[in-house]
Amino acid sequence: MSSGTGGSYWADKALPSVFKHDLLKRYLPQFGGMTGTQSHDKRVVYLDGYAGEGRYENGDPASGEIAMRVASYLRAKPGLTLECFFSEPQQKSFDRLHDVVQQYRARGVRAHAHHGEVDGVLDQVVERAHREPLFLFLDPCGLVLPQDRLVEVLARKRPQKRPATELLMNFSMMAVWRLGGHVRSPHGNEKSLQRFDDVCGGTWWREYFADAVASREKEGAAEDAIEAVAEEYARRLAQRTGMLVQSVPVSHSPRKRAVYRLVFATRSPYGLWVFGDTVARARATWWETLEEREDDDGALFSMASMARPDPKEVERQAVPEIAENLARLLARTRQKIKLVDYPLEIFGSLYGQVTEPVVRQAVRLLHDQGRTPSNGVGVPKVRNIVVYPARAAA
Repeated sequence: MSSGTGGSYWADKALPSVFKHDLLKRYLPQFGGMTGTQSHDKRVVYLDGYAGEGRYENGDPASGEIAMRVASYLRAKPGLTLECFFSEPQQKSFDRLHDVVQQYRARGVRAHAHHGEVDGVLDQVVERAHREPLFLFLDPCGLVLPQDRLVEVLARKRPQKRPATELLMNFSMMAVWRLGGHVRSPHGNEKSLQRFDDVCGGTWWREYFADAVASREKEGAAEDAIEAVAEEYARRLAQRTGMLVQSVPVSHSPRKRAVYRLVFATRSPYGLWVFGDTVARARATWWETLEEREDDDGALFSMASMARPDPKEVERQAVPEIAENLARLLARTRQKIKLVDYPLEIFGSLYGQVTEPVVRQAVRLLHDQGRTPSNGVGVPKVRNIVVYPARAAA
């Protein structure tokens, strides 16, 4: 938790955290399942670099307790050790985090609480993950680690595909918004600008705000600049690390701009596939929670229900689009394809919007149209379906 987090933050879970924590709860056990076989002693290492208190005051689990619940599950079911490291600099928050950690250590979970900034424990965690899969969760309320530091870990210390290394990181759009205003201002705080230079790995981001006009178009231009900076940040991180990088916008409500983007980095198309499916499921939880809170407030007309597209209608429209994506992929490769190897090509603009069962329907549609002999039947997991081009039928 950064210094920008007030005491009321830990009273209960805000909507952006609902999405983020549901995503983490769904994805982390799958990461353990996907990568546990790469470990030499059935151990996976996890770091929550801005852990805060670990649990909300109302008893709901925050990211720290979510990870330790996953660790308990993996220990009991697959017999896999998820070794958890948590870092928190603020004394009050650390004390509460430490109490939660001790509760889970008493149950056999291997967990460690570090009092201090994440940079002070990062190298130790990377060393502890030698020959083991590593998942980094960096969720500050302010600015994240400098990109050069991330590149040092991801591209130099952990450049290999196996054992896996993955990153889920909060890139603050609100920080970009705030600091963008400093760029053209004669009273801009140069120290703050330089700190964000470090986060972005250079001064390139300033150029996006340099041409913002001081007219009625300024707000729109600034919003465009914020989105452009976030996209360019993800592109540069991918280029510098050689990883597959996707970012997901997270907001308080459907009509508000994103407060941050969750940036995900992996070297595995399998991880990218599972992450996209998990994002779609977490998005549904976000909508449901928004509707529940509006109901609790006694709203006569729910803004959420009016704004939310019908999930079944979204899926119905997605099936032919994904089917065409598959058809183009088959035409390009001219050979059989395993779905999990091509997540971005198959989902296209629907990545993170619909879950993987929709792809099975798309395969079936192609089969019914006579464009593939594959029908997707009999394969338990959609991602493992192999689809053949039509010519292979002969």
